[in-house]
Amino acid sequence: MPTWTRTLRETGITEPDLRTAYGRQLGFVRRFKPAEFLTVRLLLPARLHPPAVAAVAFMHETDDRIDTGTREARAAALESWASATRSALGGAATGDATLRVLADAVTRHDQLRQYVEDFLRGARHEVDYAGFDTEDELQTYVDGYALPGFMLLACLLEREDTTEDEMFAQCCRDLIEAMQRIDFLDDLAEDAGQGQVGIPGKDLERHGLSVEALRSPTDAVRARLGQLVAEQVELARPRLSASGQLVSLVRPRTRPFVTALLQVQELQLRAVGRKGGGLVDGGARPSVPALLGVLLRQYRAVRRMR
Repeated sequence: MPTWTRTLRETGITEPDLRTAYGRQLGFVRRFKPAEFLTVRLLLPARLHPPAVAAVAFMHETDDRIDTGTREARAAALESWASATRSALGGAATGDATLRVLADAVTRHDQLRQYVEDFLRGARHEVDYAGFDTEDELQTYVDGYALPGFMLLACLLEREDTTEDEMFAQCCRDLIEAMQRIDFLDDLAEDAGQGQVGIPGKDLERHGLSVEALRSPTDAVRARLGQLVAEQVELARPRLSASGQLVSLVRPRTRPFVTALLQVQELQLRAVGRKGGGLVDGGARPSVPALLGVLLRQYRAVRRMR
């Protein structure tokens, strides 16, 4: 793994203030997304590290700005942030390090531009989010917000010349639906404490559950939740399996990264499935040795390509 200084130099990022801004974003991603940071740095080609860091930092900063306060306050925050982002991408000077590196990444990887716009437009779904009543509402959220966010990173992956856009997009859609369902299960206890969860209300009702019941769980609640978790796992599993085609759709040098991403999600899916109704007491995590094993195997695959 090349040093960050060398990575920036070899990707043509030489202006001192810009290098400082990239370094700040690297530290930011390392702190709040350590697993993703390590996966990018170990498994992606070095030329993709700066735009990947820019994309992940931008996603997290956007989430932070629209995640708290009243709906009106979050909507105002989104409007202000979207305006600042579009201005920076249009060439205006900005003192915001997140936007400065994003604008630079867009000049080097123009495909990012449309996905930034899609993500900003879709962020209204996060502003309006108050849980889901139905499965259709969950699917709308995935299409409108989760998928554009994922595509900020996925669009950087170098595809095989024979890969069709429609097939690539569908595989990304399958993967992010699985990831979102897994995240909603893992965050169940925290989300219930905030008054809404990512499992549709109709599904909760069918199992005799409610957000209120999840906030003060009994053994009976845990048992019913275990059945519901098993159902949600079975909804996620075929989407995760279908997304496995992504490995063959990208060029060999990015396959270890995609493989690791898929395998980590499989480990996470198994973890939430095992914890079942106990998710009401806190999330589930795969074992550290299992996670490290995934990274080590795929890092060895990267080294064999050199």
